[in-house]
Amino acid sequence: MPLSRSLSMGSLSGLPLWEEDELPVEDLLLFEIAWEVTNKVGGIYTVIQTKAKITADEWGENYFMIGPYYEHNFKTQVEQCDPPTAAIKAAMDSINNSGCQVRFGRWLIEGSPYVILFDIGAAAWNLDRWKGDLWAACSIGLPYHDREASDSLIFGSLVAWFFKELCDQLHDKPNVIAHFHEWQAGAGLVLSRSRNIPMATIFTTHATLLGRYLCAGNADFYNNLDKFDIDREAGERQIYHRYCLERAAVHCSHVFTTVSQITAVEADHMLHRNPDVVTPNGLNVKKFSAVHEFQNLHSLNKVKIQEFVRGHFYGHLDFNLEKTLFFFIAGRYEFSNKGADIFLESLARLNYLLRVRKSDTTVIVFFIMPAKTNNFNVESLKGQAVRKQLWDTAQCVKEKFGKHLYEALLRGEIPDMNKILDRDDFTIMKRAIYATQRQSLPPVTTHNMLDDSADPILSNIRRIGMFNSRNDRVKIVFHPEFLSSTSPLLPMDYEEFVRGCHLGVFPSYYEPWGYTPGECTVMGIPSVTTNLSGFGCFMEEHVSDPSAYGIYIVDRRFRSADESCNQLTQFMFAFCQQSRRQRIIQRNRTERLSDLLDWRYLGQFYKHARHLALSRAFPEQFKVDSLAAPLTQGFRYPRPPSVPPSPSASLHSTPHHSDVEDEDDPEPYDEEEEAERDRLNIKAPFTLGAVSQGKKKLPGETGN
Repeated sequence: MPLSRSLSMGSLSGLPLWEEDELPVEDLLLFEIAWEVTNKVGGIYTVIQTKAKITADEWGENYFMIGPYYEHNFKTQVEQCDPPTAAIKAAMDSINNSGCQVRFGRWLIEGSPYVILFDIGAAAWNLDRWKGDLWAACSIGLPYHDREASDSLIFGSLVAWFFKELCDQLHDKPNVIAHFHEWQAGAGLVLSRSRNIPMATIFTTHATLLGRYLCAGNADFYNNLDKFDIDREAGERQIYHRYCLERAAVHCSHVFTTVSQITAVEADHMLHRNPDVVTPNGLNVKKFSAVHEFQNLHSLNKVKIQEFVRGHFYGHLDFNLEKTLFFFIAGRYEFSNKGADIFLESLARLNYLLRVRKSDTTVIVFFIMPAKTNNFNVESLKGQAVRKQLWDTAQCVKEKFGKHLYEALLRGEIPDMNKILDRDDFTIMKRAIYATQRQSLPPVTTHNMLDDSADPILSNIRRIGMFNSRNDRVKIVFHPEFLSSTSPLLPMDYEEFVRGCHLGVFPSYYEPWGYTPGECTVMGIPSVTTNLSGFGCFMEEHVSDPSAYGIYIVDRRFRSADESCNQLTQFMFAFCQQSRRQRIIQRNRTERLSDLLDWRYLGQFYKHARHLALSRAFPEQFKVDSLAAPLTQGFRYPRPPSVPPSPSASLHSTPHHSDVEDEDDPEPYDEEEEAERDRLNIKAPFTLGAVSQGKKKLPGETGN
């Protein structure tokens, strides 16, 4: 059956998508295999979980996820049920009757996909035999001390066993697609292919194994991609067997995909295969979108952050909170990979610029990175207690003042302001003022660090000398713990915190995709990323002028570290120079990019990968007609419903103003002009396949 491709202009709010003939999903079974199915370890869990709904909507009862069984996860996340397909039930019964355990149910997430979970521990008695099978199949041996590799082999052997039993039940009909994620699932793919099981296979690497290790060791990775001795580097790090499993899975799969163009270049050098399809990571945009309210939510959550700042900086509140901007960086505590090193250096330079220019803007920067701590520090807790006590005192005096004023007005008198408050009231207020005085500077961290002297962030703060003094226009708050609404210091969930900030800064050196700037985008918060992150490359391909839409892309690939640092400093300084009205307009533009990150759009790339895998595994039954991508000048990108016709409408439609406009800064906002800007600047990537041999695209280079 031929699978032709055509262009459509109406697939997702005006975004042009490749449309392929629908697969006969009623005759096919789709399986996604990953170590993080119902088992949250890292970012792959987010990919699988958020993508489940659109895949389940398309495939219905024929979509299944396969992962490892953990009793706690199964009890809290899975509703046990019987398989809907007789062939799957028979395959599971065969494994269960052979002394291993496999469970079935519905994963309680959006879309409620079926899950098949294999008990690793119950099948561990087969490990030695399965190690022999792996050696016989591909000459890869696993050392006895690597528990993770052994578990991945047990998992992969069970998966291959399951597919063998399933295909025997289906009588070798070409109706199974198996999509494997990351090297932990790779053994199942290698064993399935070595046993000639009739199914279409896809393998996705979200980040190469060796790439992570090299970047964690501060190697000059991207400038030396073609110079690394891959086998020697993997051997020195004692991961050669893992690397071999990953590389074998890559070369055994019918279709190899990765999540971004920059990771595609990395995979070409590390794994020696150019990806067939780039499958960018998306988000469930509905989950993050607050229709008609994203500007107001920014204002409401900004007030919560301001309350924390009032307590944390008590005694040093000599800056105007209405002219204070909140920046943040969040993620795993990988100091160099996440770009915290270049960020801190840029903050020192930004602080110098703001002081030299005598700017009245203050920047408070939050580092949200979990580290080893033993508790909140006393100064941070005291600050919030002092703030609360001041608030209670003010409320008490206000209530007394209001009562006296009310009684005077009832008598028809204008009250004497000198007598409306007595001496006790003034004493209470003076005591409150004295309570706000402090001899020390506001702390740069909210917790007691276990290894304060060796902590990379604190060590660099000492080096640049930014200790939240009165003269500093940039102030730092290191919160070494994930945010929680139950925290006594900063009682906010992560989403609320992001909405309340003005700018997210993520100058990562190694970031195959990067969900944090994507989450900022769908919430209408501008962000900084780099051309070494998958998200940054994706935006460079889609948007001609990303900075106009609140996506600032730092060049960390073709510039020196010092030049990248200066560029980041200039981005942040330019952001500080914007008026409030300009920031409102920019947030509107940023939020309009959210459709680009919706799985309804990005899921098309996964569809294409499945079509391609079927056409390669079963060329007689399935075909993909290639179609050259036409040149395009862009397309009209419509305004989403959450964007008001003008900033003024957003300001006056609710008592919670998102930002106060500057009367002396009338920034014109024309809807037609904005639509024309979108039409010219935002483009769709029409090339779904890999880069052709002979000429590699650099990140940001489009095929249009």
